[in-house]
Amino acid sequence: MSERSGWRRQPRTQIQRFVVKIGASVLTDRAGHLLPDRVEQLAGQVVACARGHRQPIMVSSGAIACGMARLGLTERPTPLAQLQACAAIGQSELMHLYTLAFRRHRQTVAQVLLTQEDLSTPERFRNAKQTLLTLLHRRVVPIVNENDTVAVEEITFGDNDRLAALVASTVDAQLLIILSDVDGFLRNGRVLRRVGSLQPLGRSIVAGTTRQTTKGGMASKLKAASIAARHGIPTVVANGARPAVVQQILSGKPVGTLFLAPRRRPAPSKQLHR
Repeated sequence: MSERSGWRRQPRTQIQRFVVKIGASVLTDRAGHLLPDRVEQLAGQVVACARGHRQPIMVSSGAIACGMARLGLTERPTPLAQLQACAAIGQSELMHLYTLAFRRHRQTVAQVLLTQEDLSTPERFRNAKQTLLTLLHRRVVPIVNENDTVAVEEITFGDNDRLAALVASTVDAQLLIILSDVDGFLRNGRVLRRVGSLQPLGRSIVAGTTRQTTKGGMASKLKAASIAARHGIPTVVANGARPAVVQQILSGKPVGTLFLAPRRRPAPSKQLHR
């Protein structure tokens, strides 16, 4: 099967509702400072999708990295309270930039903060799902992040890659896009364009992030792709610095690494799948 197989050979209109996760490494420099031009570029891409009658949902990292930069921290703190303090400082700055960037395109956005408990409790799950679907119906772009400032260790998602996969399954999305600072999943220095199964990849070739201001790495992206696949949702991991990367992915171009999912989608869930 060629790298253009699967959904990439289908018409562009096939993908209507999708989740795009934007990593902190895409939005910030290595010191954790926000890159306003990058925020502008990504906002423009998402707006173009929304005006094309698609329903994009953003899951954005970067709040903790922004807070670290404001506090002059060069390494990510370990204590939860310090991480929450960084998130509280950085979240407002990040959302302010997003609001301004989207406003220039006359696009309304909404901040949605979630904890794992919000998606694992049936009533909260229904409320979260209905809120997201209502925003999409109103042509508002939801910008989702973990509610770091109130979550405790037992109810955190752990990283926004996993959160993005769970949001995608919550709203029955057709595609999950994870944007990072890498071109895709590498094997022997080359990008694998298509992965049919995660099992043969092995742990030995999966590395964490080398940045001191971010969390995750390829291991968390593979976990997210696995979660999405269980819900019948394919995942693309690509470089967020690439111009028009979102449009290229949606148009079916072989950008990044496509992680396939079973053709049959399971019945919609009434709560989060771990």
